[in-house]
Amino acid sequence: MPRIFDNIDQPLLPALQQTLETATHADFCVGYFNLRGWRGLGSYVGNWDGGEGECCRLLVGMQRLPEEELREAKKLAKQDSGIDNQAALRLKRGLAEEFREQLTVGVPTREDERGLRQLAQQLRDEKVKVKLFLRHTLHAKLYLIYRSDLVAPTVGYLGSSNLTLSGLSHQGELNIDVVDSDACEKLEDWFEDRWNDRWCIDISKELVEIIDQSWAREERIPPYHIYIKMAYHLSQEARAGLTEFQIPREFEDKLFEFQTAAVKIAAHHLNRRGGVLIGDVVGLGKTLMGTALARIQVQPLNTVSILRLA
Repeated sequence: MPRIFDNIDQPLLPALQQTLETATHADFCVGYFNLRGWRGLGSYVGNWDGGEGECCRLLVGMQRLPEEELREAKKLAKQDSGIDNQAALRLKRGLAEEFREQLTVGVPTREDERGLRQLAQQLRDEKVKVKLFLRHTLHAKLYLIYRSDLVAPTVGYLGSSNLTLSGLSHQGELNIDVVDSDACEKLEDWFEDRWNDRWCIDISKELVEIIDQSWAREERIPPYHIYIKMAYHLSQEARAGLTEFQIPREFEDKLFEFQTAAVKIAAHHLNRRGGVLIGDVVGLGKTLMGTALARIQVQPLNTVSILRLA
């Protein structure tokens, strides 16, 4: 009888870890892979030599968000499900960017940092290989672990757990183990067919680059670079205002350069937030700047109030 792992009475992660202790290699297929979730399994893969038959092959499918599925279902004209080189490259870039965005969410911890550095090194050593399956959406969750065991050389875990910390040990899931030799062979064939598919593309190098450019990187970032990046992001809205808006013609010769910049930046905030406050010391032209701002066509714009503080 198979065992059930629901992360309530029986979590999946300890079972995977126990099976990996005596494993020689593994094949995982998941719909979603969170880079931080690797730290739960990474230390067990680190004992392998790497390369063919001595690594963990991780196949990540394209899993649509619920709102994307709804949007696709409501389309009047269904697009052809075929894929070409250009579409594959676009999908690869988009999914790689999603991995990059993962590391911008949440507060970094030392455990996360160690786990990400370990993953990057294992990718370099070819102890872990990651591919994206692009032919069609793939929601499968399968963990195949191979051991030097005459009775049960292959153990599979099949169910709903993605490779995330929550999916493996916290949130409610439903998984079973598979030890029947015939069933395991069929699952192996299923995995091989997708791993060797033409539209299954390796992104191991891209993941190493993403980690090496993140807060988990081995090399320390110079404080000046941090300052420049903060200044870049803090000035993003100011730069947007300078490029999006034009000063009314009748004010072009009446405003100084600093006043022109202030009006454009204020127009951006007014357009985005419905209000803006221009503050400066007496005599620097707040009334003139407010009048110019009122002349700019900003939508929606009902009224512009000028508050003078003497």
